Amino acid sequence: MHCPFCRHSDTRVIDSRTSDDGLAIRRRRQCPECGKRFSTTETASLTVTKRSGIAEPFSREKIVTGVRKACQGRPVTDADLALLAQRVEETLRATGASQLDANDIGLAILPSLRELDEVAYLRFASVYQAFENLDDFEEAIARLRREDAARAAEA
Repeated sequence: MHCPFCRHSDTRVIDSRTSDDGLAIRRRRQCPECGKRFSTTETASLTVTKRSGIAEPFSREKIVTGVRKACQGRPVTDADLALLAQRVEETLRATGASQLDANDIGLAILPSLRELDEVAYLRFASVYQAFENLDDFEEAIARLRREDAARAAEA
């Protein structure tokens, strides 16, 4: 790590702390050359490989944008969408993989979206899973009803 003041090529870590969300580390550093102190924030990067083969950095905002379309006209707030994106990112980071397929992100979105709003879930799933006809919708609805009945029976 180069010192931002004198550009010395080595700095010393004085203190390390995790951020509030636990996804980043804040380090307090000191330059042995000029003696000045500064802070750095370190995060583990996630890379998404799109269907076209292009790799790009993971973005919570892209999740929010994509899910917002499915939630249009539904009683879902921006705070709900931000929380959903955070949950999806935490799920993806928990896998330990640093490179993900776009498909993995869609699969991680579905369970959280279903908890948030079942209609939005069906809308998203219909595009993501390429529903082709009414039978696909009927099967998805029947699966949701079976899963709800199974949960109710367990409770």
